[in-house]
Amino acid sequence: MRKVVAAINMTLDGIYDHTAGIPDEEIHQHYTDLLNKGDAILYGRITYKLMEYWRTLLENPSEEKVMDDFATAIDKIPKIVFSNTLKNVDWQSARLAQQNLEKEVLELKQQSGKNIFVGSRSLIIQLMKLNLIDEYQLCIYPVVAGSGFSLFESINDRTVFRLTKTKTFKGGAVLLYYEP
Repeated sequence: MRKVVAAINMTLDGIYDHTAGIPDEEIHQHYTDLLNKGDAILYGRITYKLMEYWRTLLENPSEEKVMDDFATAIDKIPKIVFSNTLKNVDWQSARLAQQNLEKEVLELKQQSGKNIFVGSRSLIIQLMKLNLIDEYQLCIYPVVAGSGFSLFESINDRTVFRLTKTKTFKGGAVLLYYEP
């Protein structure tokens, strides 16, 4: 049975925002390695659209190897997009979900293979409520955003986690690995 891993960035004040962090080479390399260990990543429409940025680096590589490597990894991993408004996706390695989130994830978990990553805040909240996340990887940046969406917004039930591992990056970010 495959694991569902919520891998997400957040600020010290608990705000989820892909643009609030300060990703450096070490963090990009970490996420490149992580993506290469997975069979799929689940996105909602907003995060999927944000991640389409990496396609531009495939067409016009940057002068930073680690950024180009991440672009290749994000391009390669199959993406399943959950959206009520998108009618199609044109990224070759992406597809729209064919079932509701719960059914799609339960079906994916039953298949053999590598981890399934969740990269969207809205999907993490929904899957958390369904008790379908096996591991949380929270990368906390040493930044206070001051405003934005709380990662665990609308979670009303107390949830206890067990810390299984930590990783500290040279730039000050800390990755916390938790299991429910």
